[in-house]
Amino acid sequence: MLPNTTIRDILRMYCRDELSEDEATAAIEGLRIEMIDGMARIDTGRSVRCGMPEVVLAEGKEPRTFAEIMLAQVKTAGRCVATRVSAAHLEALRARLPPEVRMEHREAARAVILSTGGEPGLRGGKVAILTAGTSDIPVAEEAKLIAEEVGCEVRTAYDVGVAGIHRLFSALRDLMEADVFIVVAGREGTLPAIVAGLVDRPVIGVPVSTGYGYMGGGEAALASMLQACSVLAVVNIDAGFTAGAFAAQIAHGGRRG
Repeated sequence: MLPNTTIRDILRMYCRDELSEDEATAAIEGLRIEMIDGMARIDTGRSVRCGMPEVVLAEGKEPRTFAEIMLAQVKTAGRCVATRVSAAHLEALRARLPPEVRMEHREAARAVILSTGGEPGLRGGKVAILTAGTSDIPVAEEAKLIAEEVGCEVRTAYDVGVAGIHRLFSALRDLMEADVFIVVAGREGTLPAIVAGLVDRPVIGVPVSTGYGYMGGGEAALASMLQACSVLAVVNIDAGFTAGAFAAQIAHGGRRG
């Protein structure tokens, strides 16, 4: 499978005799599956079908199986990402990493990237990411990583929540060129609704599992965002990956090469 290609790219390469008919057919089908240990099914055609790579959720996976999945994915696609990575997952990867594969640990995002080539190219579109507090940064960094992997330019402003609302306005001035805003907040989750009332771009609210006591695991933030009178979309609690992927699709504006 050719990495980071669209159907149009594959057809152009075939017309230039850079791909054989069999190679183009294999790439364009976008449906190939690789089995790992009779358990995991790696979707090697996702980038062709959806314009977005498959991202591996490390959480809940046995470290050895996780490492084998990641190495199979990078061998096929040339680049792969995993989220919610633990120290045990990192150790299993390092123990099995072949010399031709580069590993990058994004500690703030709790993520890891494997690659046999260069960085992902820009496809167009700008994403702005804001957090209410510093406790929200890991989820924001996960969203940032995913949006960048799909080819967006990302700008951030962290710790601009309603406890000191004056911090927000100067931060927004530097972000107004964005095509879409991701706003990450825990506790009572007010910030996304405020941002949505100030900007003329789509806003995605991300509730975070921070807070005290009753409904303090992100439930209050989720409920607040769902009840917002401003216009915004809301993803699940701590769903940085979903927010980053959705924002990238909006920022690209449906462009297909």
